[in-house]
Amino acid sequence: MFGVQLKEITRLSPEQREAIAAYGARTAWPAGFTVYERGAPADGIFIVLRGQIVLRNQVGAGRSFVPWVAMAGETFGSEGLEHNARFASHARAEEESDTLHLRTARFSALLREQPTHALALIRQMVAERTALLEKFGQHATLTVEQRLIAALIRMAQSHAYGAAERGVARTTVPRRLLGELVGATRESISLVLGRLTADGLIERDGNGLVITDVRRLAARLSDTGNGAAGIAVFDERQPPGFAVG
Repeated sequence: MFGVQLKEITRLSPEQREAIAAYGARTAWPAGFTVYERGAPADGIFIVLRGQIVLRNQVGAGRSFVPWVAMAGETFGSEGLEHNARFASHARAEEESDTLHLRTARFSALLREQPTHALALIRQMVAERTALLEKFGQHATLTVEQRLIAALIRMAQSHAYGAAERGVARTTVPRRLLGELVGATRESISLVLGRLTADGLIERDGNGLVITDVRRLAARLSDTGNGAAGIAVFDERQPPGFAVG
């Protein structure tokens, strides 16, 4: 019996972020602002305090792929903890965002002086690496429909976490990154979104999507793997990064 297991990754709590903040530098990023470029010298690690930071890699002329979207309580740029490191991706604030940057020397100080919080940060990095490996496994084994559902659930969980911190009741998932996250054409994404909408699993809300039933949507992953017709359309001649709408 085929099944896809999805679990919500851990996130640093507001209290943990506040404790670690004494060792880092806070920065506010306007929407669309570049945090760093791929190949630039890297030092330390970033923690997202608010908003979302999108990591993007170019895979060809006019084509890009989003391996990770870091939300509140998550990290990015951890390759900066390596010796003579350089950033592996392009990082951009997709919306107004606040980050905390711990340089390598300050990360070492955190390890010495606050081992409990340092361990929480290390566990966070490990959880994100595990989630990233699982995502790449999904790209090799799942259909476009399954990958899209997995991406929707992951983004909904992350946005719900941030919305809860802000006291917002309704969680809307933006559509603009889905093509790059899933690695499929706009036509394939739109076709799957149409099916999910018709089945009452999601609703369109302006430029965003609202998941109406997370349990049913998660169950759809196993359903499509047990004989239902999933949509597996991917035209490599076209870039996977499109706005979906």
